[in-house]
Amino acid sequence: MKMSSRAGYLWALLSGVFLALSFPIPGLSILAWCAFVPLFKATDGAAPGKAFNLAFTAGLAGYAGMLYWVNIVMTTYGKLPLSVSFALYMFLCAYLALYPAVTLWLVRRGENAGISALVSFPVIWTGLEFVRSFLLTGFPWESLGYSQYRTLPLIQIADLTGVYGLSFLIALANVVIFRVLLSVSRKGATYPVRGLIALLVLMALTVAYGFGVLSRPESGPEQQVLLVQGNIPQDVKWDPAFQESTVATYERLTRLGCREPGTLVVWPESALPFFFQAEPVYAARVRALAAELKSPLLTGSPAVEKEDGLVRYLNSAYLISPQGAVVGRSDKLHLVPFGEYVPLAKLLPFVNKMVAGIGDFSPGKSAVPLQTDGARLGVLVCFEGIFPEVARSYVAAGANVLVNITNDAWFGRSSAPYQHLSMMVFRAVENRVPLVRAANTGITSAIDSRGHIDGMTPLFEEATLAAKVHPGKGGTFYNRFGDVFAILCLCGAAVCAGYPLKTSAKGKTKKK
Repeated sequence: MKMSSRAGYLWALLSGVFLALSFPIPGLSILAWCAFVPLFKATDGAAPGKAFNLAFTAGLAGYAGMLYWVNIVMTTYGKLPLSVSFALYMFLCAYLALYPAVTLWLVRRGENAGISALVSFPVIWTGLEFVRSFLLTGFPWESLGYSQYRTLPLIQIADLTGVYGLSFLIALANVVIFRVLLSVSRKGATYPVRGLIALLVLMALTVAYGFGVLSRPESGPEQQVLLVQGNIPQDVKWDPAFQESTVATYERLTRLGCREPGTLVVWPESALPFFFQAEPVYAARVRALAAELKSPLLTGSPAVEKEDGLVRYLNSAYLISPQGAVVGRSDKLHLVPFGEYVPLAKLLPFVNKMVAGIGDFSPGKSAVPLQTDGARLGVLVCFEGIFPEVARSYVAAGANVLVNITNDAWFGRSSAPYQHLSMMVFRAVENRVPLVRAANTGITSAIDSRGHIDGMTPLFEEATLAAKVHPGKGGTFYNRFGDVFAILCLCGAAVCAGYPLKTSAKGKTKKK
């Protein structure tokens, strides 16, 4: 019996709800494995155009539920009217919804040409996820595989395939589950024997690999780390009148938490809301604190430099030695559009940044690890932690500990800080190095090289987190060769897209 149009869209909406619920919060990761089953039911036998519309609906619902916090950023800190904020939010969700829409359109075209969805859906979905990671500066926020960040035996394959291996596996499972249910409920439907065998084999290999990695204890010297969460309100952060209280807060928390000389102390992104390199009084106090505690101290602060007569502002991290000397600076490489700079500013003179305090930032030039006595630090500043290639470049350059300094105050008490953290887990596993994270308002945490989260601070509270990490060795397949698996999937997607055109052309030739 043919499904009504209204019922089809209700099934599509259910897929969107399942997809949103798969990610933090609430993080019902099990739903990811069947999130697309209602959508497959809605699009079963549908024309490609209809499948596009239904999948767009599912994607719109899913991303709207996942990214609702964008409105908090735009209304609270961007000072946009709610109507304007909502319009921009829906525009972003509509852009992201195009990816599942195009995927289902290509899958249905492929099925009409004889390509099974068991092949086409996981390949196309994964390939387009990869495209989303770099197109229009990239927005790989919560790719499908990130939903499993707590399932340690599954995520270990990220050191081979990145997060895309998990996305592929989940996408394949959705098709198999739908085909199994269809074979039970519909007379004459074929049981997906080969698809089920392929899924079970891949799952078994993934889990076996994961348990093999988890059974190997971490080795090597330990590095004591103290992560400091100052909880400085965003609305006063850049007010010069609060500089004294800001510095005093970080001094107090650091003295209370640092019990052992040589402990690596990490303060968050822009913990010092002034130009550290040009501020004599407060900068001297911070250097003196490192010398007093006999511990290296990493802190976020903007930087300024002149190049060819032009002034460049950078979002940076400074490393201070246990002797109180500044021994290195790391500059943010991947900037936040509309947060740290305005894309196409000359064409959009009416658009302003949402971050107050400084003019447009410029990106850093290269990934340069910062050297301490116990570790070589690759610093990921806020948003750039969601880009695997940035973490890879630091580890390839010699970093054996990744440090994510961030200010997630923008997100309020929403799901976004938890979603942000979930992606950091994969940076550690992909490169087999620990990742420590200091966030202004939380979530501050430490993650070992197998993705285990060792402590999480509460949101919007002053806190410190002490942890011990084992600097990693890197050298994983993913670190050396990057997104080979995702690129292969993208090539497979291109084949799936081109094959129906080829068969259509052959059909026309035969008719002639």
